[in-house]
Amino acid sequence: MAYTVVSVFPATVNTEEITSELKNQGFSEADIIVSKSKIEDESAVGDYKDDEKTRSFWDHMFVSDNELLDAYSRESVGKINVVVYTSNITEAQSAKKIMDQHGALKVYNKPSFSDEKSDTAGLPEDVYNGIIAKARHNLYFLDSERTSDQTSRGMSDTMDDLGSKD
Repeated sequence: MAYTVVSVFPATVNTEEITSELKNQGFSEADIIVSKSKIEDESAVGDYKDDEKTRSFWDHMFVSDNELLDAYSRESVGKINVVVYTSNITEAQSAKKIMDQHGALKVYNKPSFSDEKSDTAGLPEDVYNGIIAKARHNLYFLDSERTSDQTSRGMSDTMDDLGSKD
C-alpha cells in the first residue's frame, strides 16, 4: 500500500537540507514536494482560507477526519509543507523520522486514552503523525507556492449603499 507523509515546518527552515537528506536515503526527487505558503494580507489578523488547490489537497488527504483536516490546514498557513510519497509504511516512517529530525512541527496532539494505545477514534496513530495511507494522485497535490487570504467577515466595502459603517 502507498503512503503520503505530510509535515509542516516554520517558514524559516532550510528545505534544501531536508530534501537532500531524503534523496540521500533513497527517496526520489519526484516523490518529494516542498510547498511554501504565503499570506495574501499579512497585516490582517484572523482566520485564513486556503486557495482552491490547497483545499482540494487537504480534503483528499483527510476526507474522513475533519479535526485533522482543520488542524493541518490551519497550521500550514504561512509555513512550509514537505510532502513525501512512499510505496510502503517502512519508507513512510523513515521519511517522517527524517523530517522530525529537521524540526517538523507537531500539528495534532492525539488525545490520550489510557486503554487505547495504538488507535485513536478508529484511526491508526501514524495518521496523527502525518502518515496517511494514500497514494500520490496528480489531481490532489500541493503547488510549490500557495496563497492564503483572510476570511472576510461581513462586507468588503466599509460603507453600505446607505452610507453606514458595518
